[in-house]
Amino acid sequence: MLEYARSMSQSNLNYKELPVSERIELVEDIWDSIAEETPALALSADEVAELQRRLAAHRADPSSGIPWEQVREELFQSRR
Repeated sequence: MLEYARSMSQSNLNYKELPVSERIELVEDIWDSIAEETPALALSADEVAELQRRLAAHRADPSSGIPWEQVREELFQSRR
């Protein structure tokens, strides 16, 4: 894992100082540790198959995706 994050026990982690790629890696590591400790969060075989199907469909036609910015805007508009 990241050298910066390794020293967390010695000091407070200021995640905002990390590059985006390292913050993403940190979030992935945290999520993986939670998933390991919480079996209810594990995906079923059907869920894994569905995710794989969707990923394959996206790779076959990348233009079928919706940019995150658009999805986010639509989500927040529905709250107004």
